[in-house]
Amino acid sequence: MPGPRVFLVAAEPSGDLLARETAEALRAKNPEIELFAIGGRELAKIGLDSPIDIAPLSILGLFEGLKAYGTVVKLADAAADAIIEAKPDAVVLVDSWGFMLRVAQRVRDRDPGIKLIKLVGPQVWATRAGRAKTLAATVDHLVCIHHMEAPYYEPHGLPVTVMGNPALSRTERGDGARFRDSIGASENDQVVLVLPGSRPSEIKRVAPVLVEAAWLMKSQNEELKIVFAPAPSVQDQFLEAFPDLQDWAQLPDEAARSADIMAASDFALACSGTVTSELAVQGTPFLVGYKTGWITWALARYLLYKPDHITLLNIAADDTEVAPEYVQTKFKPDVLAEKALSLLAEPARLQAQTDAQNKALSRMGERDEAASEIAANTILDVISGR
Repeated sequence: MPGPRVFLVAAEPSGDLLARETAEALRAKNPEIELFAIGGRELAKIGLDSPIDIAPLSILGLFEGLKAYGTVVKLADAAADAIIEAKPDAVVLVDSWGFMLRVAQRVRDRDPGIKLIKLVGPQVWATRAGRAKTLAATVDHLVCIHHMEAPYYEPHGLPVTVMGNPALSRTERGDGARFRDSIGASENDQVVLVLPGSRPSEIKRVAPVLVEAAWLMKSQNEELKIVFAPAPSVQDQFLEAFPDLQDWAQLPDEAARSADIMAASDFALACSGTVTSELAVQGTPFLVGYKTGWITWALARYLLYKPDHITLLNIAADDTEVAPEYVQTKFKPDVLAEKALSLLAEPARLQAQTDAQNKALSRMGERDEAASEIAANTILDVISGR
């Protein structure tokens, strides 16, 4: 008897990674399963090549998204075509709210018998709670990250499973000593990691400020070892934008594990995103920077976004600043450099931040089972009708 047929769709690097982990869990639970996917490098690593190029979907901000609306619609049409052709029992739509909603609506219109599962929901707890009603009318099940999300869907009858934060499931501690050896850093050297983003738009807007902040730090303390670790999906763009970087900083070897790099670092300058939780898991103190288009910022800050902070770790800590945040007008190289250098000069403050990060992590939905395992079990249960 043939196994179930599942089609995974991921549009961005963090979703691509979660989709790959979920696909691996599905295969482990049911070797007869047939998998199809639209995604990127992570899914391709396990033999799930995408029939369409999802690179244009790495869009940052409302205004930028509106400009690319035609592209989003065309890719949603192409994704729906590929899904209908594969005849899956279920489609798993990972993160990326706007694109996945369009894909789901197209698949539902063309084949109502296909089960639609949303993996990672929109941030209804932070902005636009009405999306809960929209999602409930479109998909059959939601697998979300936070327990605080579930009550938003209860009035609309959408079944919800909480999987916890995927970053917390990747809790294998990195081997910091191994990476420090690879870059010639002694036990006493201070290593500063810079994580400039995973989207092309972040390399354009966020990375220049982080690069200049790191350069200012290096110019004030030549003994610092600066390491840049852009996401693989944007590394070529990053190196093209900053060709002289390796004159004063280092880039990890392709074989280096991100967990090792994070664990080796005494401090990090990070673009807001999933990496902030991953840094916290590795016990690395950090600051967060971000910048988006002004129209997007104005709408989000004054009309849409509820919390005072943008980093999940800070929101989990009762919306207080565990990790320093510098967003939009506060996102300036000299300010970031001064803050980072002051923290590096005071080990007790770094330890206090690390302790606070650990406390916040404990409130971010840790589960005994990995997030991808919970997601895979839920997908199989939805297909079987349990």
